[in-house]
Amino acid sequence: MRYFFSFFFFIFQWFAIAQTDFQEVQNDTITSNSEVNSIENEFIITNANEGVNLLSTESTQNTQANIVEVPVFNLQDDPKLSALDAKWMDLVRFYDQFDASALFVENLPSEQIVVEELSTELLKKRLATLDAKTPFNIVYNQELENLIKSYIKNRPKAISNLMAKSKYYFPLFEEKLDLYDVPMEVKYLAIIESALQPKARSKVGATGLWQFMLATGKQYGLDVTSYVDERQDPILSSEAAAQHLSDLYDIFEDWDLALAAYNSGAGNVNKAIRRAGGKKNYWNIRPFLPRETANYVPIFYATMYMFEYGESHNIIPDKNFKLQYYEVDTIQVKRNISFEQIKTTTGIDISLLEFLNPTYKLNVIPYEEGKNYYLTLPKEYVGLFVQNEDLIYAYVDAEAAKREKPLPDNVIVTSSETETKVITYRVKSGDYLGKIADKNHVTVKNIMKWNRLKSTKVHVGQKLKIYKNGSEPTAEKSTAAKSSSKSSSESSSKKTTLTYTVKSGDNLLKIAKKYPNVTVEDIKKWNNLKSDKINVGAKLKIYKS
Repeated sequence: MRYFFSFFFFIFQWFAIAQTDFQEVQNDTITSNSEVNSIENEFIITNANEGVNLLSTESTQNTQANIVEVPVFNLQDDPKLSALDAKWMDLVRFYDQFDASALFVENLPSEQIVVEELSTELLKKRLATLDAKTPFNIVYNQELENLIKSYIKNRPKAISNLMAKSKYYFPLFEEKLDLYDVPMEVKYLAIIESALQPKARSKVGATGLWQFMLATGKQYGLDVTSYVDERQDPILSSEAAAQHLSDLYDIFEDWDLALAAYNSGAGNVNKAIRRAGGKKNYWNIRPFLPRETANYVPIFYATMYMFEYGESHNIIPDKNFKLQYYEVDTIQVKRNISFEQIKTTTGIDISLLEFLNPTYKLNVIPYEEGKNYYLTLPKEYVGLFVQNEDLIYAYVDAEAAKREKPLPDNVIVTSSETETKVITYRVKSGDYLGKIADKNHVTVKNIMKWNRLKSTKVHVGQKLKIYKNGSEPTAEKSTAAKSSSKSSSESSSKKTTLTYTVKSGDNLLKIAKKYPNVTVEDIKKWNNLKSDKINVGAKLKIYKS
């Protein structure tokens, strides 16, 4: 009877444990420092549905019985969030397919274009309305009419796409422009500068939505490092642009001249004013400005007209792109974390992370004391990231711990170990670069680099080179590998290896003197010794000539 009650009590305990709330177990695992510190074995983060090991340290002596398993939430586990993820990825793919042709033209059209619904008189009336409600000096001239009509006739699709993209960026622009008392209409400047592409880069190195040169960007606090280019940050660059334009207005006290100076520099505008005999009206100094700047302000006016009156020409925002800026939010990171690690632990697609976080050049968000770096996510995912933050950073820490260490000097990498496997991937229907990159465990940036792609567009049947180890081999590396292999074999053929057992009274110098051409440093290198300390009975490898 006593054994029956013991058995019954055991069964009762087993059921009680089985019904324990999963979240409580998870929290105990993560937050209890005393428990974590007492476990001297490896940690593994496991996807709850797939059972995939996502995290482990380099301990090789632990047994399976000692492993602690911690489930990580994956967005794909939740059907509702999986559907949202698909919706967001449709937006990303559509964004990449946009005709992002800039509205900037080197020469204003000289030929007169007929647009039936827009007579010269009607255009004059509309320009006068724009002039009355803005602080710009918008006046009619034939060149401006030709440009506006060429946009209506030749670029309706590009303008429709830009109108759709503007729904995402304009609320942010307006917030920053208002902060520095810059006219709201200046938001159209970013369309001319970058076609609303945050990673746009000109031939001379101007970068971002507002096309800052490196020196000007730094002047307005935009940091550029190996990891980060804040000129590509929509928030920071927009504030810098508003500040810069406000400063230019303080110099010239005229918004047309401020726009011209934004394009060519204040020095060129000052020279044009002198050559025009001291006149300060933009249209009077225009003949003395650089050609690009002479066209810059008319293009700005034409863009403003298209956005204000596009609907009257049946040009409206593309309905396929409905992304709004209020649909995203930010999280301040607490560790260096890569997009790949975020994808592994949450299931968020790398293409979406790149789309929402254009600031990070290497797809890595750095962590630096005293600086704030943010991860931008759709609002639906922010709570999930915060909820699983401890697990995500535990994975990041373990990945850092098991990162490959430099090889000791006496270890030679042979050519067979450095060979790179290259495959040719043929693009199928429904493929896009983010999907192809995920399939092959590489990044979109690398695929574009290996195949010299200028955009993320690919077409069915296109062949792409993919290097499976993530890096393209170079002639130097393969030559060095062959050379290393050869020197290694020659060296090993001329030396014999013996094992020396340390005796009482031995030290490294004494042992080294026993063998010709052997130094203390040699013995330390061959045996991976960090100090001169050795123990009696220790076995040391000695390579004897």
